[in-house]
Amino acid sequence: MNQETEGILDRRRLRRKLGLWRGLAIIAGVLAVGALALIGSGAENLTKSDQIARVGIEGLITEDRKQIELLKSIAKADHVKGVIVYVNSPGGTTTGGEALFRNLRDISKKKPVVAQFGTVAASAAYIAGLGTDYIVARGNSITGSVGVIMQWPEFSGLLDKVGVTMHTVKSGSLKAEPSPFKPVDPETRKLLDQMIGESFRWFVGLVETRRNVTVDTIPGLREGRVFSGREALQYKLVDAIGGEDEARSYLEEKANLPANLQIIDWKPKKDLDWPFGGSLANSVTRILAGWLGVGTLASVPGGGLDGMISVWHPQKR
Repeated sequence: MNQETEGILDRRRLRRKLGLWRGLAIIAGVLAVGALALIGSGAENLTKSDQIARVGIEGLITEDRKQIELLKSIAKADHVKGVIVYVNSPGGTTTGGEALFRNLRDISKKKPVVAQFGTVAASAAYIAGLGTDYIVARGNSITGSVGVIMQWPEFSGLLDKVGVTMHTVKSGSLKAEPSPFKPVDPETRKLLDQMIGESFRWFVGLVETRRNVTVDTIPGLREGRVFSGREALQYKLVDAIGGEDEARSYLEEKANLPANLQIIDWKPKKDLDWPFGGSLANSVTRILAGWLGVGTLASVPGGGLDGMISVWHPQKR
């Protein structure tokens, strides 16, 4: 074997070794980043010193089991001396708002809880705010929208045009009503009005009890209008104008918490959530697939809202 052939073989062996070490380095990097992500998401469990917990209620509100578990953990954590709830949401399901309200009230039995409203805190998000001891809103925060709605599409006209007839066999006249395949009948409409009215009375009762106001003295509240933060303060729907500094001042001045307490973000636990998306196995697979030059498949989750909802959004016409 001549020197040229030996040189070629040596270079091939070196490339194989480099490829192996490169793959191991990528996997090690993924593991390290993932570990840091897990540490970051579980900071509240690692920091056991006295603190103020900060919880975010953002986006569309549903009855989120992991978020409820988080609130229960905060209620049990003796090293958490107070809670700031940052609310930035147009609302969501009425049951989601109810669940947040109940769990925030449970926390308030053990430690002070203050809400800080962001850009919008309306409908079910306002229900969550009612669960705290004190509400701080920006002057231009959008809040209020006290009310409950139920919506469904109706396709009966479209079906008539395309010549499609839906046949239904059911055990009772109110089963599976309302239906998108036929106009709502008076009996169903009466039932839905009853449901919405009962839920609305519950919502209004929360406002009157928690805010010590009479709803009929607040213009437009019973009709579901929204208010700016300044208007909400005028009608006693919130307690102060400001942001996190004002929320902290309440905890220090009214609840007598020490001024040196650190504010720590508490977040719901995730199932090995990685910066690259998905689980550890999926993350490693994506990286290795890219390195090897093969493709992977991804799924896009979807969702929707069922039942009665308490949500605000400008209508598009």
